Amino acid sequence: MITVETFGHILDLGGTFVFAISGALAAINRRLDIFGILVLSFVAGNFGGISRDVLIGAVPPAALIDGRYLLVSVLAGLIAFFLYAGVDRLRSPVLLFDAIGLAFFAVAGAQRALSFGLSPVMAALLGMLTGIGGGVMRDVLLTEIPQVLRSDLYAVAALAASSVVVLGDQFAVPYAASALVGGALCLGIRFMAIRYGWHLPVARLSARGRANDSHSDDANSS
Repeated sequence: MITVETFGHILDLGGTFVFAISGALAAINRRLDIFGILVLSFVAGNFGGISRDVLIGAVPPAALIDGRYLLVSVLAGLIAFFLYAGVDRLRSPVLLFDAIGLAFFAVAGAQRALSFGLSPVMAALLGMLTGIGGGVMRDVLLTEIPQVLRSDLYAVAALAASSVVVLGDQFAVPYAASALVGGALCLGIRFMAIRYGWHLPVARLSARGRANDSHSDDANSS
């Protein structure tokens, strides 16, 4: 029978793989070379987990002492590099793999935080951080505004998933069941938000602000 620790490790490696794919695809879209693609793969796949481990005192982080994390990241980068045409046929492939990675990492991060004795609220927040960390660093390295600050319910989906795991722990629900429900909820929120444009409220700009924003977008696209 698979233990909670083993199941969490599998989710961690699964999240690393799909986030590394998203990082590689983003790098390819920005015309980076093979080295840049592999760097983005590793960063996107592991930065969230590294941040989580540092914050809970699990040092050195698992991604830096377990060679499987590097192997999975490099494998994902090479798959994206050599099979890009096939992967790119998927609708919005970066968003697809990003959503799957977000679900994996949010539920795995929350459980790891709980195993280190964090309070339920802090465990849920750390699960969210684990989910969004890799995507944030990927976007920063590509000089883009991180999706978590502009995308459709990105952090909300991660927080919902990690909260389900935390609630499951409080009510003695098996981790596999709460992880499955939390991951499905995260994917559902992200897909619905992407499809229907759901987002949190944004501040209304004045006419002058809208004009400045339009000029800024034109400058960025040129």
